[in-house]
This record gives sequence, C-alpha cells and structure tokens, in this order.
Amino acid sequence: MHRVLLLGAGKMGETITHFLASTNEFDLLVGDASATARERVEHIAGVKTIDVEAGSTDAVARVLGEHSCDIVISACSFDVNVAIATAALNRGVSYFDLTEDVQTTRSIKSLADRSAPDQIFMPQCGLAPGFVAISGFDLARQFDKLESLHLRVGALPIFPTNAMKYNLTWSTDGLINEYGNPCDAIHQGRHIDVLPLEGLEHFSLDGLDYEAFNTSGAIGTLCETLEGQVQSLDYKTIRYRGHRDLIAFLMNELRLNSRRSLLKDILETSIPMTPQDLVLIFCTAAGLKDGRLTQITDARKIYHGEFLGYRASAIQITTAAAMCGVVDLHASGKLPVRSGFVRQEQVPLAMFLSNRFGRAYAGAEAISSNVRFEPWTRMPSKAPSAD
Repeated sequence: MHRVLLLGAGKMGETITHFLASTNEFDLLVGDASATARERVEHIAGVKTIDVEAGSTDAVARVLGEHSCDIVISACSFDVNVAIATAALNRGVSYFDLTEDVQTTRSIKSLADRSAPDQIFMPQCGLAPGFVAISGFDLARQFDKLESLHLRVGALPIFPTNAMKYNLTWSTDGLINEYGNPCDAIHQGRHIDVLPLEGLEHFSLDGLDYEAFNTSGAIGTLCETLEGQVQSLDYKTIRYRGHRDLIAFLMNELRLNSRRSLLKDILETSIPMTPQDLVLIFCTAAGLKDGRLTQITDARKIYHGEFLGYRASAIQITTAAAMCGVVDLHASGKLPVRSGFVRQEQVPLAMFLSNRFGRAYAGAEAISSNVRFEPWTRMPSKAPSAD
C-alpha cells in the first residue's frame, strides 16, 4: 500500500481524498494548516490528518520522513509548490501537483534533474493543464504531418445569472493567474508568448453562444514537446459570451492585474461559487493523414454529479480524477516514465481512460455538434514525439 501525503484540503484536495480513499489501496495522510479544512476530510474512512504548513520545506520534509511517505500530492496554491517539491526531492518522494503556473513548473523541472531512481516529479496533473495535454497529444500523434493543434477548455456554471455569466468553481488565485500571465503558443513553428485575454473567438453549441480567449498555463509543456513539429498550437479558455470584456476591463483598464490581492477580494466577495457546473473540452488537430489534409477532434462534455460515490462539481471531478489517474498509474508501475520529470503528454490516452479514475472522462457525454474555431492555418510539419 502506497503512503500518500496530500497537502491541501480545499475543494480539490477534499475530492482527491474521497477518490483515493474509495479504493482502500492508499494509506492517506491529509495535511493542512487550517483545522476547518482538516475537519472536512477527517470523517472519511482510513484517512488521517495532520497540521502542517505546506509552504515550509522543513515542515513538509519532516512529515514525509516521520510517516514514511512515498508520494506527496499538492492540492495547494502554486506559490507553495516549489517548497513542497524541494521537500520531496530531499526525502526521495515522488511529487504531483495541480499547478497552472509556468514558472513554478520550470522550477520543479529543474529540481527533477536531481531526482533519485524511481522518483518522479509530475506537475500540472489536473484538467487544464493535465488531461487536455494527454488528449491533445493523442490527436497530434495520429498525423503523418501535423499542421495545427487547438485546445479549448471551459468550466462553466449551468445557470449563469450575473453580468459576468460566471461563478467561481476553483482556486481564485489560479483563475487570476491564468487571466493575467503571458501565454505559451506556437506560431509559424516558433514557441512564443502571447497576451492573456487576447485572441478572442466565438462559437455556438447546443443553441448557446460561447467565446474563447488566451489564458496562461493550461497548455502545460506541449509547446516544448511539439516545437519544431507543429506550425500552430494554442490554448484558449471557454466562457459564455461577454465574460472576457468584463475581465479585461477589471484587469487591464482598472489595472487590477497589478493589484491581485484586491482583485481576489472583489471576486470572492461578489461572485458566488457553484456546484452546478459543466466542463467543455475541445481538442482539434489538423494535418496530413494518409496523404489527405484531415481534421480530428476530441470533444467532451462533463457535468457535475456523483463519481466513485462522491457528489461533486464538474471541475472537481475532472481535476481530481486526472490527478488520481496519474498517481494510480504511477503507483501501479504503469507510467511510461519511472524517474525524473514527467510530462502529461507522456501518458497514453487509452491507458488513462481505462484507469479507474480516468473513466470520469471516458464516460463523458459525446459532442457531435459542428463547432469551428477561426482562423485555421495550413502549414506542413512532421509527426510529433513526446520523448
């Protein structure tokens, strides 16, 4: 039985705890400095809790050593993940997180260069980044010459009632990070930065109008993996139409992107969270396949509900299931990479979907509507490799 330290008992941490505990195959210790947060998971059978400051490398390392853990999962804000990963490195423990922060991932990749045998560092294990890279790369590898790969994901309230047509569904810090930081993309074969909230596009699905625009972090390491192998690669977040203009007004015109603590307070005191949501996923690739210019799309719609005996929002289910899926694959020795830094796209899609946690995506509602994003760019490339 693998001994797991899960740090962070918020919405995502609580869901991860429920999912892993449902297997009775993980010895779970949940750490959080908040007694209120720990109380949320103390009632779960087989789960122990501990008071620990996740931002302290020494404190985390001490817990890892005293409890002989072999896996640590961070469900915390990105700003403490380097400290947690450093503790994992010092103790020879494999590390997983949910971060969307680009610089945090780069720092963890640097730590992974000093990893011990059979010790892995796998950040970005959620929905986006996370599953979207697994899905997107699976599409990319089906082409003889890949031309473009476009990734679109949105976590949306089913019943939008405010002017922003949005409810908080996950970390507010992470949301602001995605809206305010530079975004990775590949244009004309080169890895570039593009501005957040730009690249606005519109589409309709099932009678509803949506928009999509650049956001940071969710593309994960795909730009590094596919640079030189694809001419056009980007990621955009899906929202109901009109949301982007209001966010751009707050972050750019009112300059709240440079006053993020104030923006966080405004959002959390004005925009309620909701458990009634859905997740939309569109991954579309185009290129030459069997001598013909071809486009293939992986499109999924996932609703809030019950999974593995636990009722949760769609963003909780998709994020926690993605994390638990890769942790489970690692624990069972099935991950293709056994040491060092692991990219999400190195996980085969079929393997992930057949996993007991990955089935949250395999059972997603199929989308057959005709959805088109503009502009499409036709440029030749070679077949991709994740190595």
